[in-house]
Amino acid sequence: MDKPVERLQKGYIQVYTGNGKGKTTAAFGLALRAVCAGKKVYIGQFIKGMRYSELDAPKYLPNLVIEQYGRDCFIFNSPTEEDIKLARQGLEKIARIIRSGEYDVVVMDEVNVAVYYKLFEPEDVVEILKNKPDHVEVILTGRYAPEEFIDIADLVTEMREIKHYYQKGVLAREGIEY
Repeated sequence: MDKPVERLQKGYIQVYTGNGKGKTTAAFGLALRAVCAGKKVYIGQFIKGMRYSELDAPKYLPNLVIEQYGRDCFIFNSPTEEDIKLARQGLEKIARIIRSGEYDVVVMDEVNVAVYYKLFEPEDVVEILKNKPDHVEVILTGRYAPEEFIDIADLVTEMREIKHYYQKGVLAREGIEY
């Protein structure tokens, strides 16, 4: 029996946004699926610098790299010059990674929020996306997706909060929310 011919696969641009829970979780689910299909995945987390359970995933999953481009979460304060510097350095790094074509899937986690807080401009990200290799799938997550991202994306999903147990006083739980 002949081996199946591997098809050239086009990589698309996906945006997960909205005020509901599950944007990063959806991106990690896609990353898990891609790694299990033999693809290489890079996840760059903007704004985040805190300890999250998913940071251990590369111990268990070959072909998965996760890096953070932030410090402790500043969402309840204003970003500092250090926050801006780290975000811009992260954007430069992820741009190189996307251009290299080494990874099949690249997740730009919380990039929408980084733009919302003016850590860099949406045009900076759009330029990276316009120049990505054809086979690279790019996922952009976070609330407040700018119109520029929605316009260039091939798939946009909005997570809308209908009901959340936070409203009953349930705090973030390890392994579920972080």
